[in-house]
Amino acid sequence: MSVASSDPISDNLVVFSRMALCSVSRVVLLLLCCMHLSAAAAGAAVYNVESYDARPDGRTDASRALASAWSAACRSPEPATVYVPDGEFFVSHSAFAGPCSGGRMTVQIDGTLVAPSGYTGSASSGGEWIVFDHVDGLTVSGGTLDGRGESLWACKAAGHGGCPDGATSMKVLNSRDVVISGVKSVNSELYHVVIDGCEGVAVQDARIVAPGSSPNTDGIHVQSSSAVTITGASIQTGDDCISVGPGTSNLRVEHVSCGPGHGISIGSLGKESEEGGVENVTVSGAAFVGTENGLRIKTWGRAARSGAYVRGVVFEHALMRDVSNPIIIDQSYCPNDGGQGCPHQGSSASQVAVKFDCSASKPCSGLGLQDIKLTFDGGKPAEATCQHADGTASGVLMPPSCL
Repeated sequence: MSVASSDPISDNLVVFSRMALCSVSRVVLLLLCCMHLSAAAAGAAVYNVESYDARPDGRTDASRALASAWSAACRSPEPATVYVPDGEFFVSHSAFAGPCSGGRMTVQIDGTLVAPSGYTGSASSGGEWIVFDHVDGLTVSGGTLDGRGESLWACKAAGHGGCPDGATSMKVLNSRDVVISGVKSVNSELYHVVIDGCEGVAVQDARIVAPGSSPNTDGIHVQSSSAVTITGASIQTGDDCISVGPGTSNLRVEHVSCGPGHGISIGSLGKESEEGGVENVTVSGAAFVGTENGLRIKTWGRAARSGAYVRGVVFEHALMRDVSNPIIIDQSYCPNDGGQGCPHQGSSASQVAVKFDCSASKPCSGLGLQDIKLTFDGGKPAEATCQHADGTASGVLMPPSCL
Protein backbone atom coordinates (compact mmCIF):
# COMPACT_ATOMS: atom_id res chain seq x y z
CA MET A 1 0.00 0.00 0.00
CA SER A 2 1.38 3.43 -0.93
CA VAL A 3 0.23 6.74 0.49
CA ALA A 4 1.11 10.33 -0.27
CA SER A 5 -0.63 13.67 -0.38
CA SER A 6 -3.42 12.79 -2.80
CA ASP A 7 -1.26 9.81 -3.78
CA PRO A 8 -2.20 6.15 -3.67
CA ILE A 9 -2.50 3.51 -1.09
CA SER A 10 -1.53 0.69 -3.40
CA ASP A 11 0.43 -2.37 -4.29
CA ASN A 12 1.03 -3.62 -0.78
CA LEU A 13 -1.10 -5.22 1.86
CA VAL A 14 -3.04 -3.45 4.57
CA VAL A 15 -5.01 -5.89 6.74
CA PHE A 16 -7.76 -5.11 9.22
CA SER A 17 -8.76 -8.30 11.03
CA ARG A 18 -10.76 -9.59 13.99
CA MET A 19 -12.20 -6.36 15.29
CA ALA A 20 -15.28 -5.76 17.39
CA LEU A 21 -17.33 -2.70 18.33
CA CYS A 22 -20.19 -2.44 20.74
CA SER A 23 -21.89 0.52 22.42
CA VAL A 24 -21.62 0.58 26.19
CA SER A 25 -21.88 3.40 28.66
CA ARG A 26 -19.37 2.29 31.23
CA VAL A 27 -16.09 0.48 31.00
CA VAL A 28 -13.72 -0.78 33.64
CA LEU A 29 -10.09 -0.42 32.62
CA LEU A 30 -7.44 -2.64 34.04
CA LEU A 31 -4.54 -0.79 35.58
CA LEU A 32 -1.16 -2.24 34.86
CA CYS A 33 1.38 -2.64 37.58
CA CYS A 34 4.98 -2.67 36.67
CA MET A 35 8.16 -3.46 38.46
CA HIS A 36 10.80 -0.76 38.24
CA LEU A 37 14.42 -1.46 37.77
CA SER A 38 16.61 -1.15 40.81
CA ALA A 39 18.71 2.00 40.79
CA ALA A 40 21.75 -0.04 41.61
CA ALA A 41 21.03 -2.88 39.20
CA ALA A 42 23.86 -4.87 37.74
CA GLY A 43 26.47 -3.13 39.84
CA ALA A 44 26.15 0.17 37.94
CA ALA A 45 27.66 3.31 39.39
CA VAL A 46 24.82 5.39 40.90
CA TYR A 47 24.63 9.18 40.82
CA ASN A 48 21.86 10.43 43.12
CA VAL A 49 20.63 13.90 42.12
CA GLU A 50 20.28 14.84 45.79
CA SER A 51 24.05 14.53 46.03
CA TYR A 52 24.17 17.39 43.55
CA ASP A 53 21.84 19.59 45.65
CA ALA A 54 18.50 18.68 44.08
CA ARG A 55 15.67 19.30 46.56
CA PRO A 56 12.44 17.29 46.52
CA ASP A 57 10.28 20.30 47.42
CA GLY A 58 8.61 20.89 44.04
CA ARG A 59 9.92 24.49 43.95
CA THR A 60 13.72 24.57 43.74
CA ASP A 61 14.93 24.07 40.17
CA ALA A 62 16.74 20.73 39.94
CA SER A 63 17.80 21.19 36.31
CA ARG A 64 21.42 21.99 37.19
CA ALA A 65 21.62 19.04 39.60
CA LEU A 66 20.26 16.71 36.92
CA ALA A 67 22.79 18.05 34.42
CA SER A 68 25.68 17.57 36.87
CA ALA A 69 24.61 14.02 37.78
CA TRP A 70 24.23 13.15 34.10
CA SER A 71 27.62 14.60 33.20
CA ALA A 72 29.34 12.56 35.90
CA ALA A 73 27.47 9.39 34.99
CA CYS A 74 28.10 9.84 31.28
CA ARG A 75 31.86 10.09 31.90
CA SER A 76 31.87 6.88 33.95
CA PRO A 77 33.82 4.05 32.27
CA GLU A 78 31.21 1.55 33.47
CA PRO A 79 27.40 1.42 33.11
CA ALA A 80 25.91 4.20 35.22
CA THR A 81 22.59 5.24 36.74
CA VAL A 82 21.23 8.71 37.41
CA TYR A 83 18.87 8.25 40.33
CA VAL A 84 15.91 10.51 41.18
CA PRO A 85 14.52 9.46 44.59
CA ASP A 86 10.99 9.84 45.88
CA GLY A 87 9.60 13.37 46.08
CA GLU A 88 8.72 16.24 43.73
CA PHE A 89 11.59 17.80 41.78
CA PHE A 90 10.92 21.00 39.85
CA VAL A 91 12.70 20.93 36.49
CA SER A 92 12.63 23.95 34.19
CA HIS A 93 14.33 22.11 31.30
CA SER A 94 16.76 19.19 30.99
CA ALA A 95 18.82 18.04 28.03
CA PHE A 96 20.82 14.80 28.33
CA ALA A 97 23.38 14.37 25.58
CA GLY A 98 25.62 11.47 24.61
CA PRO A 99 27.53 9.54 23.60
CA CYS A 100 28.54 8.25 27.02
CA SER A 101 31.62 6.30 28.02
CA GLY A 102 30.20 3.34 29.91
CA GLY A 103 28.00 1.81 27.21
CA ARG A 104 24.71 1.79 29.16
CA MET A 105 22.97 4.72 30.85
CA THR A 106 19.95 4.38 33.14
CA VAL A 107 17.74 7.13 34.48
CA GLN A 108 15.82 5.64 37.40
CA ILE A 109 12.98 7.87 38.62
CA ASP A 110 11.18 7.00 41.83
CA GLY A 111 9.72 10.47 42.29
CA THR A 112 7.98 13.10 40.13
CA LEU A 113 9.55 15.62 37.79
CA VAL A 114 7.43 18.78 37.66
CA ALA A 115 7.47 21.30 34.81
CA PRO A 116 7.01 25.07 35.19
CA SER A 117 3.42 26.00 36.02
CA GLY A 118 3.16 28.63 33.26
CA TYR A 119 3.76 28.19 29.56
CA THR A 120 6.14 31.10 29.06
CA GLY A 121 9.15 28.77 29.25
CA SER A 122 8.03 26.69 26.28
CA ALA A 123 9.66 28.84 23.60
CA SER A 124 12.99 29.04 25.42
CA SER A 125 13.09 25.26 25.76
CA GLY A 126 12.91 24.77 22.00
CA GLY A 127 9.62 22.89 22.21
CA GLU A 128 10.86 20.14 24.50
CA TRP A 129 11.00 19.78 28.26
CA ILE A 130 13.16 16.68 28.80
CA VAL A 131 15.28 15.48 25.89
CA PHE A 132 17.80 12.67 25.34
CA ASP A 133 20.01 13.00 22.27
CA HIS A 134 22.58 10.55 20.87
CA VAL A 135 22.40 8.27 23.92
CA ASP A 136 22.87 4.65 22.82
CA GLY A 137 22.02 2.03 25.44
CA LEU A 138 19.58 4.26 27.32
CA THR A 139 17.01 3.09 29.88
CA VAL A 140 14.45 5.44 31.44
CA SER A 141 12.60 3.66 34.20
CA GLY A 142 9.67 4.54 36.45
CA GLY A 143 8.53 7.82 37.87
CA THR A 144 6.08 10.52 36.81
CA LEU A 145 6.54 13.44 34.42
CA ASP A 146 4.06 16.22 35.18
CA GLY A 147 4.00 18.65 32.25
CA ARG A 148 1.50 21.03 33.89
CA GLY A 149 -0.05 21.94 30.57
CA GLU A 150 -3.30 23.40 31.90
CA SER A 151 -2.29 27.06 31.41
CA LEU A 152 -1.33 26.54 27.79
CA TRP A 153 -4.50 24.58 27.03
CA ALA A 154 -6.57 27.43 28.49
CA CYS A 155 -4.71 29.93 26.31
CA LYS A 156 -5.41 27.88 23.19
CA ALA A 157 -9.05 27.34 24.15
CA ALA A 158 -9.57 31.10 24.58
CA GLY A 159 -8.81 31.55 20.89
CA HIS A 160 -7.16 34.95 21.26
CA GLY A 161 -3.88 33.89 19.64
CA GLY A 162 -0.39 34.56 20.92
CA CYS A 163 -0.05 31.13 22.54
CA PRO A 164 3.22 29.19 22.06
CA ASP A 165 3.03 25.74 20.53
CA GLY A 166 4.06 24.15 23.83
CA ALA A 167 6.69 21.65 24.89
CA THR A 168 6.88 17.89 24.42
CA SER A 169 7.37 16.27 27.84
CA MET A 170 10.00 13.70 26.81
CA LYS A 171 11.82 13.43 23.52
CA VAL A 172 14.37 10.78 22.54
CA LEU A 173 16.48 11.69 19.50
CA ASN A 174 19.11 9.94 17.40
CA SER A 175 19.59 7.04 19.83
CA ARG A 176 19.84 3.26 19.60
CA ASP A 177 19.00 0.41 21.98
CA VAL A 178 16.57 2.39 24.16
CA VAL A 179 14.14 1.14 26.84
CA ILE A 180 11.41 3.33 28.34
CA SER A 181 9.78 1.31 31.11
CA GLY A 182 6.99 2.09 33.56
CA VAL A 183 7.03 5.85 32.95
CA LYS A 184 3.89 7.88 33.69
CA SER A 185 3.35 11.17 31.84
CA VAL A 186 0.53 13.50 32.90
CA ASN A 187 -0.77 16.77 31.46
CA SER A 188 1.89 17.39 28.84
CA GLU A 189 1.68 20.77 27.11
CA LEU A 190 2.18 19.12 23.74
CA TYR A 191 3.15 15.53 22.88
CA HIS A 192 3.88 13.29 25.86
CA VAL A 193 6.63 11.09 24.36
CA VAL A 194 8.38 11.55 21.00
CA ILE A 195 10.79 9.04 19.43
CA ASP A 196 12.61 10.61 16.49
CA GLY A 197 15.59 9.35 14.51
CA CYS A 198 16.04 6.24 16.68
CA GLU A 199 16.63 2.54 16.14
CA GLY A 200 15.72 -0.29 18.52
CA VAL A 201 13.36 1.32 21.04
CA ALA A 202 11.11 -0.57 23.50
CA VAL A 203 8.35 1.38 25.28
CA GLN A 204 6.94 -0.84 28.04
CA ASP A 205 3.98 -0.31 30.38
CA ALA A 206 3.79 3.45 29.90
CA ARG A 207 0.84 5.31 31.39
CA ILE A 208 -0.22 8.57 29.77
CA VAL A 209 -2.96 10.78 31.19
CA ALA A 210 -4.42 14.09 29.98
CA PRO A 211 -8.01 15.33 29.54
CA GLY A 212 -9.82 14.48 26.34
CA SER A 213 -10.11 18.22 25.68
CA SER A 214 -6.35 18.91 25.85
CA PRO A 215 -5.16 19.97 22.37
CA ASN A 216 -2.29 18.34 20.47
CA THR A 217 -1.32 16.07 23.36
CA ASP A 218 -0.45 12.96 21.35
CA GLY A 219 0.50 10.11 23.67
CA ILE A 220 3.44 8.50 21.85
CA HIS A 221 4.69 9.83 18.52
CA VAL A 222 7.19 7.87 16.40
CA GLN A 223 8.91 9.22 13.31
CA SER A 224 12.09 8.62 11.29
CA SER A 225 12.71 5.53 13.45
CA SER A 226 12.92 1.76 13.01
CA ALA A 227 12.52 -1.36 15.15
CA VAL A 228 10.26 0.29 17.73
CA THR A 229 7.90 -1.69 20.00
CA ILE A 230 5.17 -0.25 22.22
CA THR A 231 3.63 -2.76 24.62
CA GLY A 232 1.22 -2.60 27.53
CA ALA A 233 0.60 1.16 27.36
CA SER A 234 -2.48 2.83 28.85
CA ILE A 235 -3.16 6.13 27.09
CA GLN A 236 -5.83 8.72 27.86
CA THR A 237 -5.30 12.01 26.06
CA GLY A 238 -6.72 14.74 23.83
CA ASP A 239 -5.19 13.73 20.49
CA ASP A 240 -3.83 10.54 18.93
CA CYS A 241 -2.97 7.90 21.48
CA ILE A 242 -0.19 6.77 19.16
CA SER A 243 0.80 8.66 16.02
CA VAL A 244 3.18 7.42 13.36
CA GLY A 245 5.06 9.98 11.29
CA PRO A 246 7.16 9.88 8.12
CA GLY A 247 10.20 7.64 7.91
CA THR A 248 8.94 4.97 10.34
CA SER A 249 9.53 1.27 9.67
CA ASN A 250 9.22 -2.00 11.58
CA LEU A 251 6.91 -0.69 14.32
CA ARG A 252 4.96 -3.09 16.51
CA VAL A 253 2.21 -1.97 18.92
CA GLU A 254 0.71 -4.59 21.26
CA HIS A 255 -1.92 -4.59 24.02
CA VAL A 256 -2.42 -0.84 24.20
CA SER A 257 -5.55 0.73 25.70
CA CYS A 258 -6.67 4.05 24.20
CA GLY A 259 -9.38 6.44 25.34
CA PRO A 260 -10.21 9.19 25.46
CA GLY A 261 -8.25 10.23 22.41
CA HIS A 262 -8.20 10.18 18.63
CA GLY A 263 -7.12 6.56 18.23
CA ILE A 264 -3.99 5.15 16.60
CA SER A 265 -3.00 7.02 13.45
CA ILE A 266 -0.49 6.60 10.69
CA GLY A 267 0.05 10.16 9.50
CA SER A 268 -0.78 12.67 8.68
CA LEU A 269 1.60 12.22 5.75
CA GLY A 270 2.25 14.31 2.66
CA LYS A 271 2.21 17.72 4.33
CA GLU A 272 5.77 18.37 3.10
CA SER A 273 7.01 17.84 -0.43
CA GLU A 274 9.88 15.59 0.70
CA GLU A 275 8.93 12.93 3.25
CA GLY A 276 9.92 9.37 4.03
CA GLY A 277 7.39 6.58 3.85
CA VAL A 278 5.90 4.33 6.52
CA GLU A 279 6.18 0.55 6.23
CA ASN A 280 5.90 -2.69 8.19
CA VAL A 281 3.58 -1.56 10.98
CA THR A 282 1.59 -4.02 13.12
CA VAL A 283 -1.00 -3.02 15.70
CA SER A 284 -2.27 -6.04 17.64
CA GLY A 285 -4.62 -6.41 20.59
CA ALA A 286 -5.47 -2.72 21.03
CA ALA A 287 -8.58 -1.63 22.98
CA PHE A 288 -10.37 1.64 22.17
CA VAL A 289 -12.95 3.14 24.52
CA GLY A 290 -14.82 6.35 23.74
CA THR A 291 -12.33 7.52 21.12
CA GLU A 292 -12.97 9.74 18.12
CA ASN A 293 -11.26 7.25 15.81
CA GLY A 294 -10.01 3.70 16.03
CA LEU A 295 -7.40 2.72 13.45
CA ARG A 296 -6.62 5.45 10.94
CA ILE A 297 -4.32 6.20 8.02
CA LYS A 298 -4.43 9.85 6.94
CA THR A 299 -2.67 11.84 4.24
CA TRP A 300 -2.99 15.48 3.30
CA GLY A 301 -5.49 16.18 0.53
CA ARG A 302 -3.36 18.56 -1.51
CA ALA A 303 -2.64 18.77 -5.19
CA ALA A 304 1.12 18.79 -4.65
CA ARG A 305 2.73 15.37 -4.68
CA SER A 306 4.90 13.93 -1.93
CA GLY A 307 7.24 10.98 -1.93
CA ALA A 308 5.59 9.54 1.18
CA TYR A 309 3.93 6.11 1.13
CA VAL A 310 2.36 3.55 3.46
CA ARG A 311 2.74 -0.18 2.95
CA GLY A 312 2.91 -3.44 4.84
CA VAL A 313 0.42 -2.50 7.60
CA VAL A 314 -1.57 -4.96 9.74
CA PHE A 315 -4.28 -3.94 12.24
CA GLU A 316 -5.55 -7.02 14.09
CA HIS A 317 -7.44 -8.25 17.16
CA ALA A 318 -8.81 -4.83 18.11
CA LEU A 319 -11.69 -4.22 20.54
CA MET A 320 -13.71 -1.00 20.19
CA ARG A 321 -16.45 0.47 22.37
CA ASP A 322 -18.20 3.78 21.63
CA VAL A 323 -15.77 4.64 18.85
CA SER A 324 -17.09 7.23 16.39
CA ASN A 325 -14.97 6.25 13.37
CA PRO A 326 -13.57 2.74 13.86
CA ILE A 327 -11.56 2.14 10.66
CA ILE A 328 -10.49 4.94 8.33
CA ILE A 329 -8.19 5.53 5.39
CA ASP A 330 -8.43 9.23 4.57
CA GLN A 331 -6.51 10.75 1.67
CA SER A 332 -8.44 14.03 1.98
CA TYR A 333 -7.07 15.13 5.35
CA CYS A 334 -6.99 18.93 5.52
CA PRO A 335 -7.62 20.30 9.04
CA ASN A 336 -7.96 23.98 9.94
CA ASP A 337 -7.39 25.06 6.35
CA GLY A 338 -10.81 26.33 5.35
CA GLY A 339 -10.49 24.28 2.20
CA GLN A 340 -7.52 26.29 0.93
CA GLY A 341 -5.32 24.13 -1.24
CA CYS A 342 -7.38 21.02 -0.50
CA PRO A 343 -9.83 19.08 -2.64
CA HIS A 344 -13.41 18.44 -1.63
CA GLN A 345 -13.51 16.30 1.49
CA GLY A 346 -16.07 13.60 2.14
CA SER A 347 -18.08 13.82 5.33
CA SER A 348 -18.14 11.11 7.94
CA ALA A 349 -20.89 9.96 10.28
CA SER A 350 -20.63 7.76 13.30
CA GLN A 351 -22.75 5.09 11.62
CA VAL A 352 -19.98 4.63 9.05
CA ALA A 353 -17.78 2.04 10.72
CA VAL A 354 -15.36 1.40 7.85
CA LYS A 355 -14.36 4.30 5.60
CA PHE A 356 -11.81 4.12 2.82
CA ASP A 357 -11.67 7.56 1.18
CA CYS A 358 -8.88 7.22 -1.35
CA SER A 359 -7.47 9.23 -4.24
CA ALA A 360 -9.17 9.01 -7.64
CA SER A 361 -5.90 9.44 -9.51
CA LYS A 362 -3.99 6.75 -7.63
CA PRO A 363 -6.44 4.60 -5.67
CA CYS A 364 -5.84 2.35 -2.68
CA SER A 365 -5.14 -1.29 -3.49
CA GLY A 366 -4.09 -4.43 -1.70
CA LEU A 367 -6.48 -3.84 1.20
CA GLY A 368 -7.70 -6.81 3.23
CA LEU A 369 -10.65 -7.17 5.59
CA GLN A 370 -11.10 -10.29 7.71
CA ASP A 371 -13.49 -11.22 10.56
CA ILE A 372 -14.80 -7.77 11.51
CA LYS A 373 -17.87 -7.21 13.68
CA LEU A 374 -18.85 -3.57 14.14
CA THR A 375 -22.30 -2.39 15.26
CA PHE A 376 -23.82 1.06 15.73
CA ASP A 377 -25.88 2.37 18.63
CA GLY A 378 -26.82 -0.79 20.43
CA GLY A 379 -26.90 -3.14 17.48
CA LYS A 380 -28.13 -1.07 14.53
CA PRO A 381 -26.47 -1.98 11.24
CA ALA A 382 -23.25 -0.12 10.63
CA GLU A 383 -22.06 0.93 7.20
CA ALA A 384 -18.91 0.69 5.13
CA THR A 385 -18.01 3.19 2.42
CA CYS A 386 -15.27 2.94 -0.17
CA GLN A 387 -14.03 5.42 -2.73
CA HIS A 388 -11.36 4.31 -5.16
CA ALA A 389 -10.38 1.35 -2.93
CA ASP A 390 -9.69 -2.21 -4.00
CA GLY A 391 -8.89 -5.34 -2.03
CA THR A 392 -10.22 -8.60 -0.63
CA ALA A 393 -12.56 -9.57 2.20
CA SER A 394 -13.02 -12.86 4.05
CA GLY A 395 -14.70 -14.34 7.12
CA VAL A 396 -17.61 -12.79 8.97
CA LEU A 397 -17.92 -9.09 8.09
CA MET A 398 -20.24 -6.64 9.83
CA PRO A 399 -20.78 -4.28 8.06
CA PRO A 400 -20.50 -6.03 4.69
CA SER A 401 -17.36 -5.18 2.76
CA CYS A 402 -17.48 -2.28 0.31
CA LEU A 403 -14.27 -3.40 -1.43
